Amino acid sequence: MAAVDNIIIDGLSFALPLFIMAIGGIYSERSGITMLSLEGLQGFGAFIGAMAVAFSRIVLGEASVWLIYIAMLAAMIGGMLFSLIHAMLCVKFHALQTISGMVVNILAVALTTFFTSVLNSALTGESSNRIQLGVSARFTVPGLSQIPIIGGFFKNVYPYAIVIIAVAAIAWYVLYKTRYGLRLRACGDDPNSLDAAGGNVSRTRFSAVLICGALAGLGGICFAYSMSAMFSPHIYMGYGFLAIAGLIFGNWNIMPTLGACLFFGFARSASSQLILNVGLPSNFSDLFLVLPYVLTLLMLIAFLRHNRTPRALGKHFDSGKR
Repeated sequence: MAAVDNIIIDGLSFALPLFIMAIGGIYSERSGITMLSLEGLQGFGAFIGAMAVAFSRIVLGEASVWLIYIAMLAAMIGGMLFSLIHAMLCVKFHALQTISGMVVNILAVALTTFFTSVLNSALTGESSNRIQLGVSARFTVPGLSQIPIIGGFFKNVYPYAIVIIAVAAIAWYVLYKTRYGLRLRACGDDPNSLDAAGGNVSRTRFSAVLICGALAGLGGICFAYSMSAMFSPHIYMGYGFLAIAGLIFGNWNIMPTLGACLFFGFARSASSQLILNVGLPSNFSDLFLVLPYVLTLLMLIAFLRHNRTPRALGKHFDSGKR
């Protein structure tokens, strides 16, 4: 039972940040803007969150329970501000969206590496590329945690899990139950019809990219807390693209994407648990850790033919050519 609980606990701690990042990607791509910059947005957002922690704990102290919430808020703001680059390039200047995404990713790594060293030099006198966040407190739900098997979902829960679930529920409601969500989805499928009906395609797409940046930043700082209790520009390699794979597998819909992210998370935690139980040497353990990515490729091959890509995804809109 302990092994099952560990798989569930570790799987959720990986799947939920991945899920909130994927929701951000859904918002952007359902509006028609290709989002390959999730990797960079999560990294830069997480850096702003870590920087907020570094300064806040001077005032609040190392043990303050508010630090993680300050980090999440700051990370969302940082991711949103950094996404302005992608929004401006794609919506305002009609740049190639795939190239813009890769530029944002590269720029994020360079900027966070440089500014992390500068920040550490100012605070500690050492030019380290890591910012210590501290171990986040966890909580266990009494009663529910004692239920066989599913009790693992209520044990050692990170505080960010509640925040992510709440934000995801709001994001679902906004996308599928509001006028704004209807316009956003129309931007990705038939922007000409939206424009003819009086909607502002550029403004809607711009706002969708900003929402994506905020959610990516939130996912980034949550990864930092759950994986290493510190920020480093190099701890996110591949997670942004894994989130993109999740939203593609989920056919650009939120609930199926949740299933895909849970699958990735549990595959990763099951691989890690298998390595611990078998006691494999390091060279074999690295092979098992790539299992989630192999499964991702197989899933994409199997389900890609059934996907319905937003029809206007990656296409620039010009109202003068309607």
